[in-house]
Amino acid sequence: MSTQADHGHELVPRPEQTPDALRAALAVVDPQRLPEMQRTKDEAFAKAVEWQSLSPVRSWVLAWARDIEIARRPDLAARHARARSNLEHEDAATAREALRELSAVLDEAMKAVRA
Repeated sequence: MSTQADHGHELVPRPEQTPDALRAALAVVDPQRLPEMQRTKDEAFAKAVEWQSLSPVRSWVLAWARDIEIARRPDLAARHARARSNLEHEDAATAREALRELSAVLDEAMKAVRA
């Protein structure tokens, strides 16, 4: 597990960007997504072989590192959940703000895992 900036309470330390470390972290912070993780990992590795490129695997690692970053930090998880719940709000301004906030959360999480 790597070091990270203090964001208040974190459920687990930020995991290393390896399949095993990401799986172990997901098992703690969002275990119901483990089958999805395995399915998308299998797809990424199959594409990597087909394309003869590690690009699909790297994309898989970054996507799951980002999602785990959100799930392991209650502050980001709460913002993410609020934004998602308002994406289809009947008030267009509320829906636009939810989309902006969702994008901000995803960007913040990606920036954290790329640091």
